Formats: sequence, structure tokens, C-alpha cells
Amino acid sequence: MVTTDKLNCNILADLLTAHGVKLVIASPGSRNAPLLVALSRRPELRMEMVIDERSAAFIALGASIESGEPVAICCTSGTALLNYAPAVAEAYYRGVPLIVVSADRPQEWIDQDDSQTIRQPGALAGFVKTETDIPARLEHESAIWMTRREINDALAISLSPRRGPVHINMRIDAPLGNMGEYTPCSARKIISTSVKPSVSDEVINEAARLVATSTRVMIVAGFMPPDKELNSALERIAQLPGVAVLTETVANLHSESFVSAIDLALNQTLRSDDPNLYRPDIVITLGGALVSRKIKEFLRNTPSLIHWHVGVTEHLVDCFKHLSVAVNADPTIFFTRLADRINGASRSDFGEIWHDAFKCGIEFQENKIKAEGWTDMKAFYTLLKHLPADSTLHFSNGTPIRYSQLMGYIPFARVDCNRGVSGIDGCTSTALGASTVAPEGVILISGDMSFQYETAALSSRLLSPKLKMVVTLNSGGGIFRFIESTSRLPERELFFSSCMNLPLKELAEAYGIAYMHATNENELISAIPEFLSRNDAPVILAIETPAEESAVSLRSYFESK
Repeated sequence: MVTTDKLNCNILADLLTAHGVKLVIASPGSRNAPLLVALSRRPELRMEMVIDERSAAFIALGASIESGEPVAICCTSGTALLNYAPAVAEAYYRGVPLIVVSADRPQEWIDQDDSQTIRQPGALAGFVKTETDIPARLEHESAIWMTRREINDALAISLSPRRGPVHINMRIDAPLGNMGEYTPCSARKIISTSVKPSVSDEVINEAARLVATSTRVMIVAGFMPPDKELNSALERIAQLPGVAVLTETVANLHSESFVSAIDLALNQTLRSDDPNLYRPDIVITLGGALVSRKIKEFLRNTPSLIHWHVGVTEHLVDCFKHLSVAVNADPTIFFTRLADRINGASRSDFGEIWHDAFKCGIEFQENKIKAEGWTDMKAFYTLLKHLPADSTLHFSNGTPIRYSQLMGYIPFARVDCNRGVSGIDGCTSTALGASTVAPEGVILISGDMSFQYETAALSSRLLSPKLKMVVTLNSGGGIFRFIESTSRLPERELFFSSCMNLPLKELAEAYGIAYMHATNENELISAIPEFLSRNDAPVILAIETPAEESAVSLRSYFESK
């Protein structure tokens, strides 16, 4: 095969394909030209080009999350690599196997005033599981052996049970355009065997004893991909009278046995005459970081709490300050075995009182929405009620994901959000990346400030009708009008909320995106069918809501007695 004459680039292409990488999101450059040649000439790899490296990395993140497969990103030398940092950090805290490949100058030219040279090794050190610096010249057999070993090692670490991003820095010497013959797949793949971390009989027996004998057990699920086996196991455990299973929207767990909108139910418990009736003796957590600030505060302030955390982690996760046992095991294995092992249960109404609070919360919310005027709350409720249950939804951070928390009882096939780091950057590109591999496409529900942050995604040639975008226009930064720390600051509008200019309709027209607009409930209901059926172009549905009234509505929701 005729390809680049850079041996290190060809070895990398061999090993990426050998370890199951099928998609590479690359950005153009000169120093990474040999890499682009080596990768693009492999039929096993789908190559996509995205100019903006920050957007490219989030697109790869979304594709990897949706597919469950490793995705590579490839950039040129210099500051291009630094633009990957936000998406790489998100991948690290979400356990996503993002393979970062950066081209670099040979070591002797660093700090010598040559163009596009920075100290690239270590640039992402805080957010990758490992990194390796591959030399430009492989002049000896030992250097070739080391290069193969180092790349194999990085890829194996990325795909280990606790997945995550890795950084492979490829030094490339001039001239960059020389071609030569290379035999594909000549680099030896090193297999690193691993199994899902299991759990001992002793730990399962103790967990089963605690759950069966306790009258107040709470299971709280944070973000994770859909998992039917896990869903079934938790559903069986939720039948025990002393157990309440609380799930967040992004936990992707669905059952009438679950309390599927934590803030909705918790808001009712805090209004009760004795909130302590709802406090657990034991809490078992699984999944990623929780969206709900209120449940975190509620459990942190629960005295003498026993906390078990189940999941494959590299650090102890003690979010409630009560951690007793960290079970480093796959949650599906743990809860399936736990459900099989439990015999009998103590008499208790703990599960029932939480379900009663949940039902009251739904009734309270729906009555409030019916009674109030046009606000964010009514807009989100109307939208979610009219979207198909088989939808894949991506929410931006800020108010959109928080409104979804209040409406978690409306089930969807998959709900996602960048909750590893919880930044507003990258939400549109992540949804775009997911849409490139999702069979039926993706619906993005974004705030206007998050959407403005990501206008680079609109220029991507990957944008297609498979991504449908909802943007709430509430004068930007609605979350800052709600949260206590900023809502009453005199600087709020100038520095936190209305510090933006988003000509959304004009942007849509410029990029050939269909544009729809709704300013009230009836307009929104009328627009949704066309929004969903439009397949000739990407589409944006803008939902305009009043900023101050929406903040007052949401605040009054939690302050009502």
C-alpha cells in the first residue's frame, strides 16, 4: 500500500484499527498531514474532518458515548491540542474512551522559536489516564518495538474496565509529504485481557443482609447509559417495602417502581410535617455525578447514614460525606446478584411514603403548570409531553437539564447530558457527534447561552437532519436568575445572564438550517409535528419565553408550601 513514509504514523494506524477504533474525527493541519494520510488510507477507519478542534473533540465524545466504542481525535501541533482539553476532561469524568492523537515537532525544536511548537507532553496530564510521547525517528529495532508497545499500552488502558481518554503525542519530522510502501497490519497488537470487575460473595451477602433487615434503604442512580439487565435487577429490589429507588433523568432507568424525578419527590418530603421520615439509614449509589443539588444536601445532612457506592472508579467517591463501603464492581453484576440473594424483608412503609411523595409531586407540578402563564416550566413540560417516547434526547447544562429532572417521569429511550464536568461548552457538538452514529438521530434541547457557546458546530459538514435542535430563548443564563448565589445580585443581568447576542434566525439561514419559532403553548404544540418530520435539512425550533417570569415561577415552585 502506498501511504506516508512515516513509520510511527503507520504503526499507529495499525494499532488503532486492531483495538477497535472505527471513527476518527480529525482537524486539518500541516504537521499532522502524515497522520491524516496514514489514517485515511485505512478502509477500516471512517475519517471525518472538523476545523474547530474544540468542537471536533466534543463530536468525538458524543459519538463514543452513543456507540460505546473508542473514537480517536487527531490534530496538528501547537495550541490545537489545548482546544481538546474541555472534551477530554468531560471524557475523563464520564469514563469515555477518547483516543487523543496530536502531531508534534521533534524534541530538538521545542522552545527554539520554531512555529507551532509548545510543550505538548503533559498538556492534558490531569485529564487522561495515560500519555505517551512517540519519537519521530525509529532508526533501531528497539525504537520500533518501544513504539508498538507504548501505543498498545495506551489503547489497552483506555479500554480497561474504567474507560477513559489517553493521549498519544506523535513527533513527526520533515519532510511531511514523502510517500512510500507499507504493509498494513504489520504492527503486532498486544491483547490486554480484562473482565468486568465482579464482587465477592462476602460483600453480596452483607449487602443482602443490610437491605433485607433495614426498614429505610435508598438507592440513588446518577448518569449512565441504558442497561436493561440493571433496570430489571433494580426493579426487583424496588419491590421490597423498605426500599426506595430514586433515579435521575440521565440514569436512563424506567419503571413505575422507581421515583423517577428526585427533585419533584424531594420537594414534597421537605414540605411534610416530619421530613426525617424520609431519611434513609442506608443509601446505595451508582452511576455518575448527580444533577440534583437538593438530594446531595438532604443526604449530607442525614446523621449516621451508611453509604455504599457501587461502580468502577479510580478514586473513592464520598459525595455525601458518609461513605462506608466502596464496591469497585460493575453495577449490573452487583445489583443482579443482590436481587438474587435477598430472602425476605422487614416490614416497612419507606418505599410507599416516597412513592406517595412522588405522586403528590406530579400532581402539584401539573396543577401549577395548568394555572400559570407562559414560562420555561410550561414550555419544557409541553415539549416533553409531545416528543415520542423512543427519542434520544441531549440536554445542555444549566436550566434545561434541571427542568428535565422535574419531568423525569416522562420516559424516553435515552437521555444524555455532559454531567462529567457539567460545563455549558460542547453540548451542541456532543449531540451532533451522537447523531452521527445514533440509528434514529438525536434531539438537542439547549439553553440560548449554551447554544451561543457552540455556534462552530453549525458549520460542520456532519450536521444533518438527524440532529434536531430546540433552543430556549429566555434572554440567556436563566439558571443565574434562579440559583440563590446569583439571583439577587445587582450585577446579575450585566455579568451573568444577558451578556450575549444570539441572532439565531440569521445563523440558521446562513448555515442552511430550517428555522421555526414558538412564543406560546399553542404555537409550540402546532410546531412540534413539523419539527419532528422535517428530513430535508437540519432544523432549529426556537422557543421564546419570558426571562424574569420563568425564574419567579421556578423559584416559587420550590418555595411553595
